[in-house]
Amino acid sequence: MYWDKLIIVFLSELVSSDDGSTNCQIASYILSHLDEVKQLNISELSKKCNVSNSSISRFCKEIGLNDFTELKELINTTSFHFNLYSNHQSIRTRSLDFVEKVKESLNLVSESLNYEVLNHLAKDIDRYEKIAIFGLLKAETVAMNLQSDLLVLGKRAITKVPFKQRLEYLENTTDKDLIIIFSYTGIYFEHTFPRKIPKHQAKPKVYFITSDGNSVSILKIKLAQYS
Repeated sequence: MYWDKLIIVFLSELVSSDDGSTNCQIASYILSHLDEVKQLNISELSKKCNVSNSSISRFCKEIGLNDFTELKELINTTSFHFNLYSNHQSIRTRSLDFVEKVKESLNLVSESLNYEVLNHLAKDIDRYEKIAIFGLLKAETVAMNLQSDLLVLGKRAITKVPFKQRLEYLENTTDKDLIIIFSYTGIYFEHTFPRKIPKHQAKPKVYFITSDGNSVSILKIKLAQYS
């Protein structure tokens, strides 16, 4: 399933913000009234959310967007959809179909893993002092699982849920940083790669873990743009 950038950014904000905060209030309203909000300007949206125009502008900046114009572009190109693994009438059959799909996925993973690269990754995790692990939505839970496992093994790693904090972290990495990214669909850098990295800045080592082989080429192109 491919996730729209707006859903990724907003759910990250809802997870990390305090309940009742202005940002949480704005994000919740937009997600609950997506079709209506597509027709609103900044003043109309602020009235619907019971906040000021400046609060909307500040919200855009704090979630990692440039301005309200970029927010509207995301809103106008976002739609909610969900892919079902099975359409069978029986709940039991649908459940078994899902379990079989999980088994099939695990088998595909075991057959497609590059174990030599995994060995290099393990050695780099042991070697690097600064380690960051990222993923979007479901992949972020994988990042957190790895983070907790490493902590038990005596190795500290960090992760960031808010979209803006990810951007800020990536913009300030150097060759002392190891970055591990989980992205099932391979779209991570379409949503998250920093807009600006100083050309003189040494670049981090990045491991991109995905099921999409084409993403490797995309990653190389993205990194080359900032070298």
